[in-house]
Amino acid sequence: MNKRNIFVLILAAAVFLALVVSVGEVEEVSRPKTPRTTVAADGLEIPWGLVFLPDGSLLFTERPGRVRLVDREGRLLPSPAATLAQVKQIGEGGLLGIATHPDFSNNHLVYLYYTYSGTAGNTLNRVSRFKFENSQLTAEEVIVEAIPGAANHNGGRIKFGPDGFLYITTGDAQEPSRAQDKNSLSGKILRVTDEGKPVPGNPFNNLVYSYGHRNPQGLAWDSQNRLWSTEHGRSGILSGLDEVNLVEAGKNYGWPTIQGNEQKEGMERPKLHSNSNTWAPAGAAFAGESFFFGGLRGEALYEAVVKGDQITLKEHFKGEFGRIREVVLGPDGFLYLTTSNRDGRGTVQTGDDKIIKISLQNLGDL
Repeated sequence: MNKRNIFVLILAAAVFLALVVSVGEVEEVSRPKTPRTTVAADGLEIPWGLVFLPDGSLLFTERPGRVRLVDREGRLLPSPAATLAQVKQIGEGGLLGIATHPDFSNNHLVYLYYTYSGTAGNTLNRVSRFKFENSQLTAEEVIVEAIPGAANHNGGRIKFGPDGFLYITTGDAQEPSRAQDKNSLSGKILRVTDEGKPVPGNPFNNLVYSYGHRNPQGLAWDSQNRLWSTEHGRSGILSGLDEVNLVEAGKNYGWPTIQGNEQKEGMERPKLHSNSNTWAPAGAAFAGESFFFGGLRGEALYEAVVKGDQITLKEHFKGEFGRIREVVLGPDGFLYLTTSNRDGRGTVQTGDDKIIKISLQNLGDL
């Protein structure tokens, strides 16, 4: 082979290599990247609880008394799945938590927690279950009645646990001493059957699972099926000492006797608290080793990374979305947040309130 042919071959190889590299670069540039955040629904009024259905659609509550549906194509249906006239919207009260039965695919049962007026006009809370058919909730059946309520501290989160029982958070209804009364439904985490009966083996032979809570707002189970909760600490000029608790049956979580790092025999200290800062923690979800929860006053998505006895706290989207209420891990592996800027305590932004879809893959880049 003469020198001219060798040169032509070398030149052809160089051109081919350049083309390969160029195509690779184009493919790399053109590969779609998952956005950090996507608005799944907007123009909402104080969305509080959110739950996914087996077909990928989602139901959520609005505090004034509406249950709404985003279908599996991601469209917010204009007509509510239910409008509950019996809901009493007062302060922090109203239509709050929502849960689906573990056997929803067969029985189509949906559970709601809401505030209502008692016979004497007093403020109370209850849990009811409904049938979900043809995109509507019907056939209400009250399963837990007369949970003390007030303008503030109504609890309201409901979730079925890995054991198949329904867990219910209740606030102290602005009567702190009730949290220490094991026969009161105030300031507790309750555990009931799907019909609202005490679970056999409950520690006090009633509905109470744990006590000494001020205003628990979030529930989530880790990979070991341990129950964690978020809880609002003191308010007013001494605001702070919000809590993350590891909750066990029969344990006393101290309110109003101890707070923060204080100790007393027979009472549990939080696994994490906010010191003098205020998170006003709300809905919660586990993703891997991370316990994510919303911050209302903190206006952030908080991530408590749990590794053995060590917990490291991170903040995401600080001040970006305003007040964050609910946090749910969707079946698609994304987190879903709800904002609560129209609840009278936030700054309303364009499009509020919203359901926001968050990519976990990109959280480390924030």
